[in-house]
Parts: sequence; C-alpha cells; structure tokens
Amino acid sequence: MGAPFVDVDLHGLRQDEAVKVIDRALAAADAATYQLRLIHGYNRGTSLRSMIYDEYRYEKKVKRIIPGDNPGITILVLKELF
Repeated sequence: MGAPFVDVDLHGLRQDEAVKVIDRALAAADAATYQLRLIHGYNRGTSLRSMIYDEYRYEKKVKRIIPGDNPGITILVLKELF
C-alpha cells in the first residue's frame, strides 16, 4: 500500500527529465495516494511550474492542480480527502 501524500523532488531537473519522474510517480500511485507534492523550487524561474500545469491539467489521474504552501511547490490532487 502506498503513502497518502508523496513528495517528488524535481530540483535541478530539465523539463523533459521532470516529466519522466512525475510520470513514474503517477504510475506508482495507488488507491491510497491522495496527492503528489511536486517540489520544483522557484529561485531559477517558473519553467517547471508552468510545465506541470500545461502537461498535467488534462491527465486522467489528476483531479486538480493547486499551489503548495510556498511558490516552489505544486500539488497534483489525485483523490479528494472528503
């Protein structure tokens, strides 16, 4: 059984590398996984954050995309808590 909240560290990755890591995390997510917390940072710009919104907004497993508790985190909600 998987964890309900999974952290995925994307620091230092290019967009194509980040997509592969996120895709693997999505594939590994099971019914117990509620959210993927994508930690991409914000000091180097917003290219990864923009890519996440563009690439995953129509992904079947992703219910919605929300900002994290700081600008360097984006959360993919896979299942609602309520």
